[in-house]
Amino acid sequence: MRYEQIVTGIFLKRPNRFLAHVLIDGRETVCHVKNTGRLREFLIPGAKLLVQYHPNAASVGRKTSYSVIGVYKEEAGFARERLLINMDSQAPNQAAEEWLKRGGLSPLVTDIKREVTYGDSRFDLAFRLDTVPAFMEVKGVTLEHGGIAAFPDAPTERGIKHIRELAQAAADGYAAYLLFVIQMKGVHTFVPNRKTHPEFAEALCQAQRDGVHILAYDCLVTEHTMEIDQPVKVKLS
Repeated sequence: MRYEQIVTGIFLKRPNRFLAHVLIDGRETVCHVKNTGRLREFLIPGAKLLVQYHPNAASVGRKTSYSVIGVYKEEAGFARERLLINMDSQAPNQAAEEWLKRGGLSPLVTDIKREVTYGDSRFDLAFRLDTVPAFMEVKGVTLEHGGIAAFPDAPTERGIKHIRELAQAAADGYAAYLLFVIQMKGVHTFVPNRKTHPEFAEALCQAQRDGVHILAYDCLVTEHTMEIDQPVKVKLS
């Protein structure tokens, strides 16, 4: 996926989940934050941000003309830029669809659809894997420490619901996938964030036992693009 009209800014403060004050061209500017997670590990005063400018904001009813889509996370104790993280929560689903179309999961994947209803559930992606119908839920991952990516960064009952729905689809004969899109490079392992939400970690382990395929992939991230790249080791226990 590709972004247009990208500028850089300096993070000042975040008064709520949806807004951030960013220094852009010397002016304090209110920007939309395209991620409602806590993001405390990298949204710190002075952090360098990537911000997308929306020139038609007023005409389409947007309250702000800028959206925060990325951040440079710095190594503790060092002034150098360390890690570029895409923090746009809408990006993983689009990147996953593009990845499936490229044959990233399998060259046998066809008939890809977004936001498909199944019973009382709505899955991010549906497709056919050869002759087998399949569903996929996608989770974006921005939390990282020492080369280990983790999810979630806050308790998520909705995430547990999605996991259980996938397990039910697997029991009904569908191929079921949970894809963690790690929105950065430089990680070697993915783990569930057991400390933050132990119930999510347990649900994830149970889903794997129930036949849900748990996948994690890193991404090639630039100031204008994000693309799913390489598999990352998943460590659930």
